[in-house]
Amino acid sequence: MFSNKDITVTYEPRCCVNAGICARQLSEVFRNSVIPWIDLDGAQTDVIINQIKKCPSGALKYHLHQKDVA
Repeated sequence: MFSNKDITVTYEPRCCVNAGICARQLSEVFRNSVIPWIDLDGAQTDVIINQIKKCPSGALKYHLHQKDVA
């Protein structure tokens, strides 16, 4: 599980088909050779969500954090 102030991203390695779409198209967030391999500070939240939606296996999922309304 990877989180920042806006979003939590989960990764299920058993579901992953290793298509590599995430790392090829958004390498600032989904990195092949660095641990932790997901860096949510690498792009804006909407860009990350759009990339997660392209995951062919569904191994990547996201949850937006609730914003406090004053």
